[in-house]
Amino acid sequence: MSLLVLSEPEVRELLDMESCVEAMTEVLTSLARGELYQPLRSMVRPPDTDGLLGLMPAHRGGERAVYALKEIVVTPDNPTRGLDAHQGAVLLHDGVTGELVAVLNASPVTAIRTAAVSAVATRALARADTARVAILGAGVQARAHADAMRAVLDDPEIRIWARRIEAAEELAADVGAIASPSPDAALFGAEVVCTTTSAREPVLEHRWLAPGAHVNAVGSSIPTARELDTETLRRGALFVDRRESALNEAGDYLIAAAEGAIGPEQIRAELGEVLAGLAPGRADEEEFTIFKSLGIAVEDLAAAELVVRRARERGVGTEVAF
Repeated sequence: MSLLVLSEPEVRELLDMESCVEAMTEVLTSLARGELYQPLRSMVRPPDTDGLLGLMPAHRGGERAVYALKEIVVTPDNPTRGLDAHQGAVLLHDGVTGELVAVLNASPVTAIRTAAVSAVATRALARADTARVAILGAGVQARAHADAMRAVLDDPEIRIWARRIEAAEELAADVGAIASPSPDAALFGAEVVCTTTSAREPVLEHRWLAPGAHVNAVGSSIPTARELDTETLRRGALFVDRRESALNEAGDYLIAAAEGAIGPEQIRAELGEVLAGLAPGRADEEEFTIFKSLGIAVEDLAAAELVVRRARERGVGTEVAF
């Protein structure tokens, strides 16, 4: 059998933000309708190391049956080495025969599909008059989110804050944004906020948010780290990519819940349920909305399928005997 192998630059070439936004809209809607299967991801955390290995499986049945598995190693120190903190591969298997049909570099898949899902949430939940976006962080996800916000908003002003002002200034110059000296300055009057940091303690306080702001909380994906303060969780309408994931993995939710500020009823809906018309979204223009993103396996499945389809149409990648 033949196996298609796609490198980091090849995946990045094939996975444009606008198409990925539509693919994420479709797959999250399908997930809400029960058309895909996705268990909780598994985490391997060796002792005496800051990194971890994550295994993220998903399956879709029907005429286009497929199994997908993303195996990803998260190494927090990688940015100091000039590398993405997320390293790994997405594997696609034929859903009938089980044959492995494609292996893709996971770094651009993770970066682009994560930001694309935030764009889907912004389009579904943010105020219609959004003109200003604040991005907290200056790494891979901050860069991808600048692209994603422009994919769904009409020429927004984008402000970037990071702990290292030099990093914020460098990214702002690259993406045509404004570097802000503090998080509250970045958030002032912003209708949309994207938190894309590696913080373990809150970098966003509710008192900094403009009335009716929408927050895409992206950076924290483990139970012991959060970017949002408890008051933001308590006062916001909370939407998630997957309830099961949020209740088991989202530090932003779990820490506020442990403090007694919120409970499972705080989660209004999964994003896919809103997209499918199964649950309401924003109630009014003054409501605070939060999308807690953890990144889920069906997103990797959909992004990888899009990339593989385009690769075969364009003759990109390397076919090897396997």
